[in-house]
Amino acid sequence: METEKKIVRPREGRKIAGVCAAFAKFFGLDVSIIRIVWLLAVLLAGTGMLAYLICWLVIPEEGR
Repeated sequence: METEKKIVRPREGRKIAGVCAAFAKFFGLDVSIIRIVWLLAVLLAGTGMLAYLICWLVIPEEGR
């Protein structure tokens, strides 16, 4: 039996809303790498901030 993997925002280890920590945990990467990539998306593409806000609203918090 396979367990379904879900993305959730953790309550601990987050800086703002836990979006980067959620993606890091889901993909099994270091949270610092995700934060750097997200920062580059905000600075270079400009769409990173909108994507972050949407993820903040859509991804459920852990324990809910």
